[in-house]
Amino acid sequence: MTMFMMTMGDGSPPPTAAFYAKYIGDEGPDAYMKEGMLMHMMYGLGAGVAFAAIGIAGTFLFTPVTLVNGVLNGLVYGLVLFVGAAVFWMTIVLAIEPEPPQIASFLFFHLVYGAVLGGWVGLGLLG
Repeated sequence: MTMFMMTMGDGSPPPTAAFYAKYIGDEGPDAYMKEGMLMHMMYGLGAGVAFAAIGIAGTFLFTPVTLVNGVLNGLVYGLVLFVGAAVFWMTIVLAIEPEPPQIASFLFFHLVYGAVLGGWVGLGLLG
């Protein structure tokens, strides 16, 4: 998702760059694009491992784990990650009030992440 976001996004720093700027660095988010993207990739890796573990354990919402059910579960997972990121991280932790187009792209990228992740798990590529 991070690579897709970097290619298709508007070039603005990710919320993780704002997090880095606010809590670690001493400059604005634009100065921490690399750190923000690396942090975002690490979050994505952790979320992917958690999702794969849930799928391998057979506790998906839509079972049995097939390609279609994997993608459906991935879309739900992407939506959950979006809500957690948008509600908790952006509005509470970072006090950011994103504009509707930013929210829409944020949701889109999380759904893409979830669908691809779910497809991989559904095909047995991550388990």
